[in-house]
Amino acid sequence: MVEKLYVKNLLDTSKTIAKPLFDEAVYPWDVFDKLAEFIVKIGSTLSEDEYNKIGDDIWVHKTAQVAPTAYLHGPLIIGEGTEVRHCAFIRGTSIVGKNCVVGNSTELKGSILFDNVQCPHYNYIGDSILGFKSHTGAGVITSNLKSDKSLVTVAFEGEKLDTNRKKFGAIIGDGTEVGCNSVLNPGTVIGRNTNVYPLSMVRGYVAEDSIYKSRGEVCRKNLRHV
Repeated sequence: MVEKLYVKNLLDTSKTIAKPLFDEAVYPWDVFDKLAEFIVKIGSTLSEDEYNKIGDDIWVHKTAQVAPTAYLHGPLIIGEGTEVRHCAFIRGTSIVGKNCVVGNSTELKGSILFDNVQCPHYNYIGDSILGFKSHTGAGVITSNLKSDKSLVTVAFEGEKLDTNRKKFGAIIGDGTEVGCNSVLNPGTVIGRNTNVYPLSMVRGYVAEDSIYKSRGEVCRKNLRHV
């Protein structure tokens, strides 16, 4: 049932400006190699009435609020109604959707935030995709590089799926909540509408509509064990 890892089963691609990029992908991580080129291409088509172009390959919607202390590096698109707070560090090759929050001291790199995503406090989001209305609590980290620098795999139902990527953080499905100070290890994939308890260390695939408890215990939201 590897289909559980397909884009269509994790993410509502109508909720991101990057939809055309996902339309060509089977797995969400397939989009990373084409992300920088896509941002530059789509950015050049954005209306000057709606977006300000700042420096090289940075497009910021005129309704977005960007703190003067935030750092922005292209290629980058920041969508309508989004708030980028004090000392946020956006290192480039990223898309931040509509009505998002990139919070104080949050670092973002090589990632896509779908519309209505919140990363509000002290987060590291690297080489990751956060689905529509997902939320990371304070201090959540998406670890994107294995300690031995080997290629990242996704652990799924007792097998390991090759991604052929050295850097790959996490895929967080639509509507998922990740609790404070949790670490998502490289290659973590969390299904839609799942809750991850605070202080969790997550690895591999977590099913949709689940509660991920401490020490890796996973329950359905109706409290039946998976």
